[in-house]
Amino acid sequence: MLHYRNFLPEELAADPSFRRWVLFNDPADEAVWTDWLEHNPDKLDLVNSARNFLATTEAAFDRISDEEVANEIYRLSHAIGENNAKKSSIWLRFRPNWYHMAASVLILMFAGWWYNKQTLSQKQSDQYKVILSQIKEPLIEAVNSGKEARLVILEDGSSVLLQPDSRITYPRRFEGRKREVFLRGEAFFEVAKNPDKPFYVYAHTLATKVLGTSFKVSAFDDQEVKVVVKTGKVSVFPMTKEAIASQHADDKLGGMVLTPNQQITFAPNELRLTRSLIPDPKLLELPIQRQSFEFKGTPITEVFAALEKSYGVKIVFDAEVMQNCYLTASLSDEPLFEKISLICKTIGAQYEQLDASIIINSKGC
Repeated sequence: MLHYRNFLPEELAADPSFRRWVLFNDPADEAVWTDWLEHNPDKLDLVNSARNFLATTEAAFDRISDEEVANEIYRLSHAIGENNAKKSSIWLRFRPNWYHMAASVLILMFAGWWYNKQTLSQKQSDQYKVILSQIKEPLIEAVNSGKEARLVILEDGSSVLLQPDSRITYPRRFEGRKREVFLRGEAFFEVAKNPDKPFYVYAHTLATKVLGTSFKVSAFDDQEVKVVVKTGKVSVFPMTKEAIASQHADDKLGGMVLTPNQQITFAPNELRLTRSLIPDPKLLELPIQRQSFEFKGTPITEVFAALEKSYGVKIVFDAEVMQNCYLTASLSDEPLFEKISLICKTIGAQYEQLDASIIINSKGC
């Protein structure tokens, strides 16, 4: 057993005898390794490192299905010249040497995959900080520590409904060719259209690129990151240096593109990106996602009530003066103040923002 002295921890973890001792407490192998440690006490750190390595990878390895393991062993059999291999448990029992070799290769392959997964996840998290540090304009951070959604209006007119326990960081002014914001938590975005200046939302380990649309991003720490589209199109991609550079260099939407009533869920711990269709938009979590903003001969009082409910803002107007005002319009992914502006133009009114309220001035219809 002297050759074990030159092993790396991952090589030792892949050894069948060592695995039987650590994972299954095999008496025969325990005696062998106890004896080996007595003769090689300077290698105790090696054994402990291999134990820890094996414990970590074994826990994650259990999440891989038996079918995936069988398929990989079958593929490896061809790679090492066993052209007549069959996916049979009986056949494997009569080929113990080959099986242990394949198992060793598998655990080493898995160990490399697991290490790369952890490294990529860390890189994505680090990239969030790198991009944030590169913003030259003065930054503003809005925090919602209350129980209701908080409306945040950006410099370009985009509106953000920031949900409880969430925060968003954004420049006071959007300079350059990009509009970039940074989210921790959950928010619903209605982005002002500007094809010449794409809008990016960086959220934990996922980035979203849009030209003008409405969508929700949910990115709480240690949870899945989710992007749900209400209108328009968005491009979603993992927050790696390479992916971000590619998106910044292209004026079009690349990555994984989402259209209305589609969503993407990204599990950062597993590096799994899943796109799915929302079968029933009425089941969406936020009221503003369920609101269609389609009005046909609708009394203006009902229109303003719908906006108040969806955005959590107070709209002040004279209901008696405007009792004969009705609206027929389709307001989809416009930010709040674009909606208000279109409504006022249609009914011949004006508006102004005062503190957290919107004041409508009208002489009636």
